[in-house]
Amino acid sequence: MADELWTIQKLLVWTTGFFTRKGIDAPRRTAEILLSHVLGMDRVRLYMEFERPLDEAERARFKALVQRRAAREPTDYLTGSRPFHKYVFAVDARVLVPRPETEQLVETALSRLPKSGGGDAPRVLDLCTGSGCVGLTIAAERPDACVTLTDISADALDVARANAQQLGVSGRTVLLQGDLFVPVSPNARFDIVVSNPPYVRRGVIPTLEPEVQKEPVLALDGGDDGLDLIRRIIAKAPQHLRPGGWLCLEIGDEQGREVLALLQGAGFRDAAVSQDFAGLDRIASGRLPS
Repeated sequence: MADELWTIQKLLVWTTGFFTRKGIDAPRRTAEILLSHVLGMDRVRLYMEFERPLDEAERARFKALVQRRAAREPTDYLTGSRPFHKYVFAVDARVLVPRPETEQLVETALSRLPKSGGGDAPRVLDLCTGSGCVGLTIAAERPDACVTLTDISADALDVARANAQQLGVSGRTVLLQGDLFVPVSPNARFDIVVSNPPYVRRGVIPTLEPEVQKEPVLALDGGDDGLDLIRRIIAKAPQHLRPGGWLCLEIGDEQGREVLALLQGAGFRDAAVSQDFAGLDRIASGRLPS
């Protein structure tokens, strides 16, 4: 390869074929994303500079990423970033890769968050925050809100802290390490408790796509039925919500009926489950009585 003239176009064609043979999803798009990352240019510019040759160092960096992707390492871990909502979040193997459906969780929480009044800032608690994509997006979208984010993983909080700084919301966010509500003051009350908790059934994890299995098991494993953390959150949330406050959860696509029953059993009003763009159960919410 070193003796050949490898242009952007030639590399994209070769890599697309290689990824196709390896069973990589969206092979052309993946090749473009990785090459854009190596060259520091957007994908449109790749096409504008199709005949541009790569030097030896650029080819070496690209080859290393291609090999890692062929080994089924997630593309977003290779580039170190993931677009989410209107923002770009740093991600790596310490955190779950943000999914498009989680943007619906953010939109649901934002639609439930009250406006500021009487100098009392709206307060949000984001549990199992991971990269911080949920809580930090809410903070960025609502400059009047104060957001607390918790995670049991210190490594995940390091990623979230970097993202908070990048988004310029560090002054309005508090990051706490601990299991769900444990690091939160017993007297703290919030207008919204929001969470994308681990909800995959433990026995299903070994059957997931290889890329997903590269993500932290701690962020996936919801116990035998996938509801371990969801049960705990629903049971404890009323103690940390203001009257009329909302609990908003991302759930598995087969968990809607059970989660709805849990919400109703815990005394939540207006409990409902909404579907994602694929028509699958995805977001559960309920309101604490006023």
